[in-house]
Amino acid sequence: MENSLIHTLKNLRGNPRACVYTEPLWGLSMNLCLPYMSVFMLGIGLSDLQVGVTASVYMFSQMVFSLLSGVIVDKMGRRKSTVVFDMVSWAIPSLIWAFAQGFWFFAIAALFNGLMRASIISWGCLMVEDAEKDKISHIYEWVFIGGNLSALFAPISSVLVSRLTLIPAVRILCVNAFIVMTVKTALLYRFSTETRQGVIRMRETQGHSVLSLLSGYKGVARQAFQSRGMFFTILAYALIEIVSMINSTFWQIVVSKHIGVPDKWLPMFPMLRSVISIALFFVVISKINQSKLKLPVFAGYISSLISCAVLILMPRNSAAYIWLIISILFDSLGMGILSTVRETLAVLHSDPQERSRIMAILHTVVMLVSMPFGYIGGYLSEVSRILPFMLNIGLLGMGMAVSLVYFRREPERI
Repeated sequence: MENSLIHTLKNLRGNPRACVYTEPLWGLSMNLCLPYMSVFMLGIGLSDLQVGVTASVYMFSQMVFSLLSGVIVDKMGRRKSTVVFDMVSWAIPSLIWAFAQGFWFFAIAALFNGLMRASIISWGCLMVEDAEKDKISHIYEWVFIGGNLSALFAPISSVLVSRLTLIPAVRILCVNAFIVMTVKTALLYRFSTETRQGVIRMRETQGHSVLSLLSGYKGVARQAFQSRGMFFTILAYALIEIVSMINSTFWQIVVSKHIGVPDKWLPMFPMLRSVISIALFFVVISKINQSKLKLPVFAGYISSLISCAVLILMPRNSAAYIWLIISILFDSLGMGILSTVRETLAVLHSDPQERSRIMAILHTVVMLVSMPFGYIGGYLSEVSRILPFMLNIGLLGMGMAVSLVYFRREPERI
């Protein structure tokens, strides 16, 4: 029988089709330069602490625009918001990175980049609001796969770095990110339409100021936090976001500076991670039943925890590459499961009529909680480059504990 993931992809129509089919372009723009970004900052002259501060600035910007995004997306519409904020939060930072000369360039780029929270909410609503509910989990899986497909082009980055050295190569990759992201945005706008719920919310918010609409968050927030399922979703979302942020910020640094992997080989590991992730999605993650998420949640936490432990304990010799591959294998499985599960939880526990504002509240709370951890991770990395991943082990253990309490009290809800 045809694989259910393949069946979903072939039968996508409308906005889900436009969003999923254009998603690989995001990877071809951002995933070619982002794997180098932390070591690029170090090469420009930033310290580990400044790299962490930049991550916190990024989180602060995300927090602010997470709060505003629900109102903005309702007033502007899902389709128009996605186009505007994709350009502002991805294309413009790419140009700033391409010509960066010091800390303040990266700090300003982080402020712009943080506007991606508005884009995430608008794009998420555009993709799923008119989709069939039983296809939502597979749609998010294809989004993850689409983003990972770009890493197959990682050898291009490796060749550039080996021939041009790190700094000029990354600048070229950032210019490429600007061009490809602009093309992606134009294609998505061309082949998408406003969602039914988006049209309703635009009509309902017409003539209302942003401030008056923000005042409506109080009732929506009360509704969200009174729901045990949504409260659990927010906690899980925050823990996974912090772990992911620490991984994306400090993984390149620990691999390059602590383990000693040459710069030219750095993009090969994201490529390997992507190949493994895609394979795992077809073999393991696509089998997840979105009505029974208890086992996947624990499997995701345990797999990610093992990945961090291997990264910390691996020897610094020729065998390190083998252990690094093992760590990547467990991380790909763990974060692949957790990323899919958290998005599914958010969709399942949000009121469809208030999805944009509920998602805005969710992302605001998550960014508020996550914001200090960029600085904390940077401080720990300056003490020892393995300490951020010891912090991740503690956060993953906390996630398991929270999940254990929730599933004991709500055994039939999920």
